[in-house]
Amino acid sequence: MGSVTGAVLKTLLLLSTQNWNRVEAGNSYDCDDPLVSALPQASFSSSSELSSSHGPGFARLNRRDGAGGWSPLVSNKYQWLQIDLGERMEVTAVATQGGYGSSNWVTSYLLMFSDSGWNWKQYRQEDSIWGFSGNANADSVVYYRLQPSIKARFLRFIPLEWNPKGRIGMRIEVFGCAYTIYEQSCEAYKHRGNTSGFYYIDSDGSGPLEPFLLYCNMTETAWTIIQHNGSDLTRVRNTNPENPYAGFFEYVASMEQLQATINRAEHCEQEFTYYCKKSRLVNKQDGTPLSWWVGRTNETQTYWGGSSPDLQKCTCGLEGNCIDSQYYCNCDADRNEWTNDTGLLAYKEHLPVTKIVITDTGRLHSEAAYKLGPLLCQGDRSFWNSASFDTEASYLHFPTFHGELSADVSFFFKTTASSGVFLENLGIADFIRIELRSPTVVTFSFDVGNGPFEISVQSPTHFNDNQWHHVRVERNMKEASLQVDQLTPKTQPAPADGHVLLQLNSQLFVGGTATRQRGFLGCIRSLQLNGMTLDLEERAQVTPEVQPGCRGHCSSYGKLCRNGGKCRERPIGFFCDCTFSAYTGPFCSNEISAYFGSGSSVIYNFQENYLLSKNSSSHAASFHGDMKLSREMIKFSFRTTRTPSLLLFVSSFYKEYLSVIIAKNGSLQIRYKLNKYQEPDVVNFDFKNMADGQLHHIMINREEGVVFIEIDDNRRRQVHLSSGTEFSAVKSLVLGRILEHSDVDQDTALAGAQGFTGCLSAVQLSHVAPLKAALHPSHPDPVTVTGHVTESSCMAQPGTDATSRERTHSFADHSGTIDDREPLANAIKSDSAVIGGLIAVVIFILLCITAIAVRIYQQKRLYKRSEAKRSENVDSAEAVLKSELNIQNAVNENQKEYFF
Repeated sequence: MGSVTGAVLKTLLLLSTQNWNRVEAGNSYDCDDPLVSALPQASFSSSSELSSSHGPGFARLNRRDGAGGWSPLVSNKYQWLQIDLGERMEVTAVATQGGYGSSNWVTSYLLMFSDSGWNWKQYRQEDSIWGFSGNANADSVVYYRLQPSIKARFLRFIPLEWNPKGRIGMRIEVFGCAYTIYEQSCEAYKHRGNTSGFYYIDSDGSGPLEPFLLYCNMTETAWTIIQHNGSDLTRVRNTNPENPYAGFFEYVASMEQLQATINRAEHCEQEFTYYCKKSRLVNKQDGTPLSWWVGRTNETQTYWGGSSPDLQKCTCGLEGNCIDSQYYCNCDADRNEWTNDTGLLAYKEHLPVTKIVITDTGRLHSEAAYKLGPLLCQGDRSFWNSASFDTEASYLHFPTFHGELSADVSFFFKTTASSGVFLENLGIADFIRIELRSPTVVTFSFDVGNGPFEISVQSPTHFNDNQWHHVRVERNMKEASLQVDQLTPKTQPAPADGHVLLQLNSQLFVGGTATRQRGFLGCIRSLQLNGMTLDLEERAQVTPEVQPGCRGHCSSYGKLCRNGGKCRERPIGFFCDCTFSAYTGPFCSNEISAYFGSGSSVIYNFQENYLLSKNSSSHAASFHGDMKLSREMIKFSFRTTRTPSLLLFVSSFYKEYLSVIIAKNGSLQIRYKLNKYQEPDVVNFDFKNMADGQLHHIMINREEGVVFIEIDDNRRRQVHLSSGTEFSAVKSLVLGRILEHSDVDQDTALAGAQGFTGCLSAVQLSHVAPLKAALHPSHPDPVTVTGHVTESSCMAQPGTDATSRERTHSFADHSGTIDDREPLANAIKSDSAVIGGLIAVVIFILLCITAIAVRIYQQKRLYKRSEAKRSENVDSAEAVLKSELNIQNAVNENQKEYFF
């Protein structure tokens, strides 16, 4: 009981802290407290340390203890300094120094953040992924205001560049304030602009349930993934109705937390796979179940994946393709060979699965195996539940709100009106009302018998801007509070000896008042009273002058679509259309990058034959035919150490071209030839060696004869072309080596012959994204890939293998959905490692050399035989199970012998 009370008190404390401290970075309110200086030593960690006196605990700003700052053992781009702030904070600024009195300082760095310390996101400012500029000496402080601010518990500083005459050295401080409120669903996190990762979910809002950690997979919809302890394949033998097998599943959340999460979701499912050999699900004689599962209602369920509770079938029975047409499940055919019944359990009132019972594996050659996937839920029924109020006289009515001792109200609103009442409930003398008093003021007024009280929040900007705004009201025996968006909450203490009970008896009016005056014009969404969501849409369907749902989601959330992605409306919510972007992901923010091996190329052909262009209907059609290309926008990033290199080449059927190359001396050259009778215009950037292994960003914007070029967000140049003002009939775009003979200048020809070795990222020519077309084709595109081109991350150092490139900024793995068709393939690999370990032990001990050699030989033959079987039929559960079982038995036998 004490632990429950403690949990409730802790939750209340978190809410109280949030009310007083949570503010928006960049406004006039105070959220600039130093957060690092008072942290204990255990809050600091790092990739490595040069010595005990260079440890991460010495990385506090302006401190001189230890060696005067943190320095890693080796100075390279794989080092990091991590800070655990202890709880979720809003971070509004960061500051850095070098090591005290030394030649060790960092000149540029990345800032990563995380709620869990497992998966990390990179801080971006105005969509720029470039790092922060650091220090120029050891002791001066470089301070950055973060706009937008960061809400996270963990921060990582990743040095990119440092003093070439010294080492990496850092002292840091971060500034901000407490921020402990968590969202109620993955859907809510997505619409704050968050990408896939681990998040704390507070599924009942202001209720007593603690937040818990889960994984949100942000696709076009937000998927909630909740893991359990039974995700591995489990084999079952020697059972019967008198001696059943029972397997239990324990989840990372309590059953109450799971139930709250499932109730909010639009849809939930779990994949269940049941492998069987002479193991039935149902007794064919009398129809009694031989295996069953139990869900959160503690009721026995005898339907299986793909079926609904009333049909009592498996997927094959619904699809009519069971291996024996007499039965509705493959396993009920009772064959002496491996088969399976696999499908989704999607009746969410029964989920999650908490137990499975198997009773039919006691006969000769009888065996079963099962695997249960994580609980997957999508959508949020409450988050988008909304209504549109068309006139000031319109309203929705609900039963009386019972908030006698404690009232908690929250909702979103969107309007262009200057005033209106959101919510009102009256009593004989008592009342509660929340309203938009003016374009910049939201007011909460109430009376519990002590006379009317009012609390108002005033905004420096207008609330009637047709954007979503969030309102939260709380009243209890101690105080009342009002918060709107991230503005500072306002609080009113209750009178010391006054009345405390809020006694209401009329209907609750939403969007209007009992007098049908001063009603609200606009949309109200996700209205919750004391943790319960009111179904606005259901009531709006039977109410005149009120419409279910709201239009215009892109007006509020369209800014989340980045890099040329277009916001598209849905009846519930929106999605980002990345069709014409070089990026992918839910917000078009995941850049598509590729590693190019020596001699490789990607060629995007706008048209194979100029004469066919007039009939073209592909994405490249706007480049084709008689059209003159008088402007283009080109963006991409690259990393290489090779010179000369050809980064990008655009050609036309009239021997016009654009080439972007790295010359032999490492300079970046952009060569435009828009008239085949003239020499190309050459724009040369020789301020540094661009083949330095660093990630560089290029933007080229041409408007007829004027070209604007930007390098790495800080080098800019505008030039006027003399060779022409337009491309005629663009033919192709080449990344890497030019394979066909082209009539080009000598430097372009040399670079084209060498091609490109390194990483290219987010390549875009106007609306054409050649890397995306090659690596993520959504429809037939005229793209050809030659040589070694593999998807990879350009954030890593060149020269490393593709796996390490992908791993560079993936600091921890996460658990998501995976393909379970070969459930024991990894086990086979694991057993091979065990065999190798056993052999090493035997060699070391030098015992029974002859016997061991024979055993090893037998195992190798067995392994090869098993692998051959598996390769013959990778989809056969029998082959996979038998190969794993044989090897595991052999390993177990060896272990007994050796340890004997």
